[in-house]
Amino acid sequence: MLNEILKNHKLILASGSPRRHQFFKDLGLAFTVRTKDVDEVYPDQLQGAEISDYLAQLKANAQKDTLEPNEILITSDTVVLLDDECLGKPKDRDEALAMIRSLSGRSHRVVTSVCFSSIEKQITENCTTKVSFKDLSDTEIAYYVDHYKPYDKAGAYGIQEWIGATAITHIEGSYNNVMGLPTHLVYNILSNWD
Repeated sequence: MLNEILKNHKLILASGSPRRHQFFKDLGLAFTVRTKDVDEVYPDQLQGAEISDYLAQLKANAQKDTLEPNEILITSDTVVLLDDECLGKPKDRDEALAMIRSLSGRSHRVVTSVCFSSIEKQITENCTTKVSFKDLSDTEIAYYVDHYKPYDKAGAYGIQEWIGATAITHIEGSYNNVMGLPTHLVYNILSNWD
């Protein structure tokens, strides 16, 4: 359906994430992957969704000058927010263990921002989902980190993995958002692209 609406456009997904690729396939979208490494550093004064908005736009702006007419570049970034702290991707096992330990028995927010860029315009939208974890033992946390190696995931976990099936007690909002892409948001923006 979206391919008909976007028949005069070419979608460029700026992500190496297999999960995001699958979401685009699930939406029935024809797309090309074009990635560029970006140092994901943001100003200290940014908070909450400002961080993911900034990083999604940073990724977009790194490729903006390569856009051709009728191309729509889609970039995104996901952050995990525990109180006022932004949990990024863990650098190593110890940091992954510490992140999950900090989430244990608590609720946090997952924010994904998606930036849509063409030569003519740029739109950035974000989605927030609240996620609650049960109390996890150190043994459970170590099992997850050692078996699933969640070093490429904000907050050191993937909801679609073992930890999601065993430790997440409640979510409020989009499940797909926690996986890294609020597909309903992508669908809505692209459905109204002109």
